Amino acid sequence: MDMLVKLYELPDATERIKALEAEGICIRRPIGPENYAVIDWITENFARIWGGEAENAFFRSPRSIFIATRGTELLGFACYDATAKGFFGPTGVDKNERGKGIGAALLLACLHAMKDEGYGYAIIGGVGPVKFYEKVCGATVIEMEGSRGIYKDMLRARPLTPPESK
Repeated sequence: MDMLVKLYELPDATERIKALEAEGICIRRPIGPENYAVIDWITENFARIWGGEAENAFFRSPRSIFIATRGTELLGFACYDATAKGFFGPTGVDKNERGKGIGAALLLACLHAMKDEGYGYAIIGGVGPVKFYEKVCGATVIEMEGSRGIYKDMLRARPLTPPESK
């Protein structure tokens, strides 16, 4: 299921981000040398396919990926325009860091960046937590009548397997 967000009606993200900063958590765009560390973390903690989408976000200018860090520890990420223009996602937060507002701050950072780039609306593709998106950014479900949207005919990579021992 996909959801639609009116970017011209977004809540402000400033207070959420400042509250996280007070806890030592920074929401920011990664720099180039962090590319592989971020992509590897996403692949290991979530999915290889999400790592591929995040890699696309690194190649855009400006980068269309935000990360949450505590010092040199990666806590979460969120992308936009990684799969298709106007789409938010993928996004994820370390399972031990959930419930602290990191996901909401990453979501809003991306959506505000999209608004600043001139988008009026954003689509959240392949949504899992509908209530989260409704609450944080006022997203609404797009009725699609059995369609899988842009992911319908997507190729899937084989799972990563370790090299054979010699």
